[in-house]
Amino acid sequence: MADLLNQAAAKASRYLQNLDRREVWPRQEAVEGLAEFDEPLPDGPSDPETVLDLLDRIGSPATVAAAGGRYFGFVYGGCLPAALAANWLAGAWDQNAGLFVTSPVGSRLEEVALGWLLDAFRLPPECGGAFVTGATMANFTALAAARTAVLERAGWDVESDGLIGAPAVTVVVGEESHPSVTKALGLLGLGRRRVVKVPVDNQGRIRAEAFPKLGGPAIVCVQAGNVNTGSFDPIGEICAIAHPSGAWVHVDGAFGLWAAACPARASLVAGVADADSWATDAHKWLNVPYDSGMALVRDPAHLRRAMSLTAAYIPVSARRDPGQFTPELSRRARGIEVWAALRSLGRSGLASLIERTCRHATRFARQLQSAGCEILNDVVLNQVLVSFGDAETTLRVIHRIQRDGACWCGGTTWQGRVAMRISVSCWATTDEDVERSLAAMLKARGEVAAGLK
Repeated sequence: MADLLNQAAAKASRYLQNLDRREVWPRQEAVEGLAEFDEPLPDGPSDPETVLDLLDRIGSPATVAAAGGRYFGFVYGGCLPAALAANWLAGAWDQNAGLFVTSPVGSRLEEVALGWLLDAFRLPPECGGAFVTGATMANFTALAAARTAVLERAGWDVESDGLIGAPAVTVVVGEESHPSVTKALGLLGLGRRRVVKVPVDNQGRIRAEAFPKLGGPAIVCVQAGNVNTGSFDPIGEICAIAHPSGAWVHVDGAFGLWAAACPARASLVAGVADADSWATDAHKWLNVPYDSGMALVRDPAHLRRAMSLTAAYIPVSARRDPGQFTPELSRRARGIEVWAALRSLGRSGLASLIERTCRHATRFARQLQSAGCEILNDVVLNQVLVSFGDAETTLRVIHRIQRDGACWCGGTTWQGRVAMRISVSCWATTDEDVERSLAAMLKARGEVAAGLK
């Protein structure tokens, strides 16, 4: 076992050391080489070293270099050294983090990390929390607590009696809400189409003056960090409108909630602490390994009622059992990596990470605009929308940038305009990475303008 783990560490270290020298998207021959994995289940055992060598030889070249400093396609963080190392150690520990009795260390570090997160986000310290896979499950978990609470106020026990015959729940979202919220609403039986959509402005922010009048059980979903523009709904203003009617306000803050941890950006999240629940990811701006999301709820009792389970074989514990707050019982101890990342960064390091990547995004926007490209959004955070002309031209430039391999950006459609989206979230991105990527972008635009194939 020790020799095999040492070999795995050596291969992983070599992979990371070579990230800066390889293309961000794998070469076509590497992708085609994945066909070597297509084989019948072997009749007998294989030597573990052979298995590891095969995985490295075929798999490593076919990865997307999202852990490097020049991947800007989605809101992806890389892996902080402390978080990756903690992930390896936690993997060796092989802890089931569902109960305190199955992993005292997993449970305790989750409690500590939860307290630190609430501090960093400037949320009430008494909030409850769940460590889940990502923003989709974080939205699902928080909205399950919301469903429990608003129906309880209406005299209905949804956990016992289900939704058949329950009072109708009005769900309000912005026109630019993220599809993970829509999916979560569908999973909860609240309907993907049975929502009231509020108009938004040209940055994707809910227009508070267009907010509907509420009555009866209601859940309002707002956004901290639009996935295209990085913009924030007027959360405090919406809370002031929604709360008098008894509505629950949920914040989808998959990456934008982290702005609260950066003094220079904290004004963007004004009013966020007035909400009732929040969803965010750690594998985005905290740069921990996949997968890692968090659901946070103002009243832990609502979260526990929505997620609790009982069984004769599960002991009653005086300590916090994580599985009483999450959809899963058996799960990996992902709170360990969150703890390691926060412990290694500290308050100032976390703020520096957020501000540095925002500064890189601003650099991209200014340089591209100076070169004659159109920037479609107000760059307030780490998202930049770029148009290189009409839709066809923009798509051709994006394709050429992706094919070049110096960096990787994806395309999107924003309020009817085709654009390239630059998302800067990785701790490893340097000024040199930005300059190299800018050069590749402008080179691609020039080649498209020149009619090159």
